[in-house]
Amino acid sequence: MRRAAVYASGMIDENAIRARYAAIKDRLDERGRRLFVTAEKIAAGYGGTAAVSRATGVAHSTIIRGAKDLVAAPIASERVRRKGAGRPALSQSNPAMLEDLRQLVEPATMGDPMRPLLWVSKSLEKLAAALRTLNHAVSANTVGKMLGTLGYSRQVNRKTKEGSHHPDRDGQFQHINRQVMALQAAGQPVISVDTKKKELIGEYKNGGSDYRAAGCPDLVNTRDFVDKKLGKVAPYGVYDITTNTGWVSLGIDHDTAEFAVNAVRRWHQVVGLVRYPEADRMLITADGGGSNGSRVRLWKLQLQKLPMRVG
Repeated sequence: MRRAAVYASGMIDENAIRARYAAIKDRLDERGRRLFVTAEKIAAGYGGTAAVSRATGVAHSTIIRGAKDLVAAPIASERVRRKGAGRPALSQSNPAMLEDLRQLVEPATMGDPMRPLLWVSKSLEKLAAALRTLNHAVSANTVGKMLGTLGYSRQVNRKTKEGSHHPDRDGQFQHINRQVMALQAAGQPVISVDTKKKELIGEYKNGGSDYRAAGCPDLVNTRDFVDKKLGKVAPYGVYDITTNTGWVSLGIDHDTAEFAVNAVRRWHQVVGLVRYPEADRMLITADGGGSNGSRVRLWKLQLQKLPMRVG
């Protein structure tokens, strides 16, 4: 019997199997390769499992599992492996890399007002290169998957380009971010300010709906003209970055720099003194337009007067 087995195995042309497998393996997925080696094993006959394993390098157990796949009914889904099979994700096998990626992305977040740094972004390739310098073997595609784990997603374009892109732009915002982090660590207040959408005061049509008795809608003005008696309101927001809380001061006159600084002063009197009783500094971040514009002299003048008013 042993002689017959050796003779039958010797009749199998392993070189031909090896050549056919090398020609097609890169075009097949994992399940397809299992089915191919199983078909070669069946065609080889007795001793085919050992011969095909030697010719292709595929394990005996994989060939036997392929035989079960071959006789089973065709699968309806596109899944190649069993659920839970395969290597664990890098974010699970190497949690340190996920944390390092978080540290790299934190100061580069775009479009999120919850972060102190808003307008700097890094590509997947740059993030992958930065992780490799930290001794993490990772590709740009894997970085994209890990960003999804951290809650990041691709965003559409927004109108945020003002002027030319200065070569030191990233360095400037990195500096702002370091200042924010330093003051937060020292227990000092860090706020972000901006004027919100101005609203007309009165009975005007707004989007949305609510439940009311049938046939009894709210009656509002036909046209959105400013009511000369009621006027309009300018909400000025003060956002405490550290505690993730907001404060809104409503102005019924004009959105001026004096009104903007007064809103900051009111926030300090009502909230800041309670929340930061030992504070002797305050960092204010703002955009470059409107009442808190970087070129508005009144804004700078009122800010100079603010420390004297609040002590």
